[in-house]
Amino acid sequence: MSDAKTERRLAAQMPEGDVVGILLEQHARIRDLFADVKGAEGDHKQQAFDELRALLAVHETAEEMIVRPVARETAGKKEADARNHEEQEANKVLAALEKMDVASAEFDTRLAEFERAVVDHAEHEENEEFPAVHEGRTENQLRRMGTMLRAAEKIAPTHPHPLAAGSPAAQWSVGPFASLVDRTRDAIKAAMPS
Repeated sequence: MSDAKTERRLAAQMPEGDVVGILLEQHARIRDLFADVKGAEGDHKQQAFDELRALLAVHETAEEMIVRPVARETAGKKEADARNHEEQEANKVLAALEKMDVASAEFDTRLAEFERAVVDHAEHEENEEFPAVHEGRTENQLRRMGTMLRAAEKIAPTHPHPLAAGSPAAQWSVGPFASLVDRTRDAIKAAMPS
């Protein structure tokens, strides 16, 4: 079982801008945010969850757009489809969590279940998908994918959209429009007095 420290160490061993290194750093940040949400209360808990939710939404969308088509070639269709399916299911749970009161016991229970599923998903990526992508592409291609991933993250939705999740084609067609709505909603929420 991996942990944030291990993910950061592995990411640091990769060339600058390598797509797998970027994703490993994000996996570590996701683990940190889960811990933060679980240990927080009140406004801080909501802020930590909002950051986690946004990172997961952006991360999964960018993976589906940039990494999954390559994984389909390098790790195989079955592997890519399994990861897409997991992301589709996670998106549904994330959408449900987003509607819940973070102070409720039900939220804490669902968050713990969700964390286990996200960690399991990340470990599948790290052990099965990422090595195949890394082996199947040159260092320059992996850096180019890293650049493309960062660009995709800038246009990715910041909230879960279960109808697009799990489908790279849907992410490319719906994602940028959903992102505009999400980022506008986020900006308005941030501007509102507490």
